[in-house]
Amino acid sequence: MLARLKTNMQTSSRLSQVSRQISGQTRTLAGYSKTKFQLNTGAEIPAIGFGTWQDKEAQEDAVYEALKAGYRHIDTARIYGTEPGVAKGIKKSGVSRSDIFITTKLWNNSHHPDDVEKACDASLKDLQTDYLDLYLMHWPSPFARGDKLMPKENDKMKAGDSDYVDTYKAMEKLVASGKCKAIGVSNFSKAELERLLKETDIVPAAHQLEMHPYLQQTDFAEWHKAKGIHVTQYSPFGNANPIYDKGEDIGKLIDDPVLADVGRKYGKNGAQVALAWGIAKGHSVIPKSKTPARIQANFEGDFKLESEDVQKIDGLDKKLRFNDPSGSFGWNFYADLDGKQK
Repeated sequence: MLARLKTNMQTSSRLSQVSRQISGQTRTLAGYSKTKFQLNTGAEIPAIGFGTWQDKEAQEDAVYEALKAGYRHIDTARIYGTEPGVAKGIKKSGVSRSDIFITTKLWNNSHHPDDVEKACDASLKDLQTDYLDLYLMHWPSPFARGDKLMPKENDKMKAGDSDYVDTYKAMEKLVASGKCKAIGVSNFSKAELERLLKETDIVPAAHQLEMHPYLQQTDFAEWHKAKGIHVTQYSPFGNANPIYDKGEDIGKLIDDPVLADVGRKYGKNGAQVALAWGIAKGHSVIPKSKTPARIQANFEGDFKLESEDVQKIDGLDKKLRFNDPSGSFGWNFYADLDGKQK
């Protein structure tokens, strides 16, 4: 009886924490007709976002093209070096800041609690905005403090000693100050997230992680739903990116016969079907491209799949993970998740 009472009290406390986070944070995107999801803050996040990883010099034009096509969710990160290009693209587009959902990420060299706000301020300056819609801890792994984004010693990454819980607590202060409307994480394991929930006050609004039809992580996705944490899928096309050499010896996900077959029914290609599958699961997806035609085509991946087609794609899961920098980062990522190579 006492154990049940304690659990109920913990649940009530957590709900009140979420309520405090929600207070004053609700914002909707005026005139946006594509699919949106509600975060635990009450704010809306467009289901289809525009990723800006890689091709740094191309991002001003790419973001401009994306916003012109109708995207209202832009995803960047400090390590990408694309924040200034994103800002220029937004300015060039003429789209109001209040109509754009901007996500960026805290990099590993700024995990020390004393460095978090300074890192956020640097991102705000480069993005030419006074607030972020979503600020994510890019990885749970700390690097050595300093100006070097990839600090190395004897050709190995120099690790920091900050605890990701303390890093997140510093991020919570950014919500209180209004600099961040919401905070979350990226590339966390289940155990890391469970510890974060126990030891911090604000439930992450979102978790950005590798997810696609070849790495569906169904149980983990359901766990997020139960906790009120939104999932954003990065690399929604799986091994379409040539940087993922692990996928070189298999066919491209977007060319999978099942995706092609489903696509014929809707007049869509495999990439668009992969995006629609993620959205059908209740997740945001953030495809990237610098080609105007492909930027437009990806935006048209926000369409409704019939349940029978979602089930066909569900059968494609290979538990195949393409992104795992454990060796180079000196941290055992995804230890309890599907696709982890033992």
